Amino acid sequence: MYYYLIVALQVFCIYHVIKNRNQYYWIFLILFVPAIGSIIYLITQVYNKRDAAIIKENLTSVLIPTKRVKDLEKKLQFSETFQNRLELADALFEMKDFKNAITHYEVALKDETQNKYFILEKLIAAYYSLKDYNKTIAYAEELKKHPEFSKSKSEFIYGLALDKTGQSEAAEKYLKAIDQRYSNYSERLVLAKFYIESDKIEAAKEILSEITIESQHMTKPNKSKYRATINEVEKLLKTL
Repeated sequence: MYYYLIVALQVFCIYHVIKNRNQYYWIFLILFVPAIGSIIYLITQVYNKRDAAIIKENLTSVLIPTKRVKDLEKKLQFSETFQNRLELADALFEMKDFKNAITHYEVALKDETQNKYFILEKLIAAYYSLKDYNKTIAYAEELKKHPEFSKSKSEFIYGLALDKTGQSEAAEKYLKAIDQRYSNYSERLVLAKFYIESDKIEAAKEILSEITIESQHMTKPNKSKYRATINEVEKLLKTL
C-alpha cells in the first residue's frame, strides 16, 4: 500500500511539473528521491490551504483518467439532460479526446433553449486541435456575432485557422487582437512568430521586447508558470 501511495504522489507531482511548466530538475528529485522529493515538491510548489480540497481529486484524475468519464457516461445514460451531456463533453475535452467531445458538444448545440457561446468556444478549440481548420473557421464565424468574441482566445484561434488555410492577411486582424500587455504571453509569442514568417521583423521585435520587459516585473509564481515561454522569447529575440 505504501509503495502505491509513493507512486501516486510521484505521478501527480510530475504531472504538476509539466502542466505548470515548473523547472525540470524537480522531475529528477521526484524520481530519484521518491518520498522526500514528492513531499518537498507538494509543500513548496503545490500545497496551500485553497489547494487542499482538490489535491485528492487531482491525484485520482491523474491515476485513473477515464474514471470520471465513465461515471459521466453512466450519468448521461440514466438521464439525457443538456447539463449531463455538457459535463461529459467537458471531461472528454480535458482528456484531449477531442473527437468524442465534439460529438457531444454538437448534440448539445442543437438545444435552442441554451446559451451556445461556451459550446462554440470548445468546438473551435477542439476542431483546431484536430487540424480541421475549415470547421474551426465555420464555428468561429458563428461565434463572431457575440461581442465577447473580441480579444478572446477563440478569436485568436480563428486567426490561426485563417493563417493555416492561406488567409494570412485576414488572419493578422484577429491574431493581433490578443496583444495585450501583461497577459497572453504564449499567444503573443505565437503572434511574434507569425510576424517573422510574414517578414514583419520590427513588429515581432516589439512584441518580444515587451514580453521580456514585462517578465522582469512578474511575480515568482508567474515567472515559474511562463518560464518556458520567456526563455523562448529571449532566444528568439537574439536571433533577430
